[in-house]
Amino acid sequence: MNITFGEAISLFYRNWKDFNGCATRAEYWYPALYMFIVGLVFGFLGDTGTILSGLFALINIVPGIAVGIRRMHDIGKSGWWILITLIPLIGGIWFIVLAATPTKEVGNPYKEAGNPYKV
Repeated sequence: MNITFGEAISLFYRNWKDFNGCATRAEYWYPALYMFIVGLVFGFLGDTGTILSGLFALINIVPGIAVGIRRMHDIGKSGWWILITLIPLIGGIWFIVLAATPTKEVGNPYKEAGNPYKV
């Protein structure tokens, strides 16, 4: 499923409380790019940008966790794998590798028929 940058951002905010199902790589990485760019813009605004950046991060924390969990489901892993990021340095790198992994179609318990987490 190919989606555009705008569609990915729309899905990010529309599915902000959906912790079930799966998210493709585009559905995960486009919002990550969006948040990175907005963070850079706020960084150039000085003290005002710090406040805006904090509010932006607060608004996006739940949607970010939700899309991360759905991304883990897409590769056949439990959503609890997002907690790997709590391990300093290594955890963040490991999560990036997991998030960049292609979709697991065969043998993915989150995509099998009858599974309540099925897409």
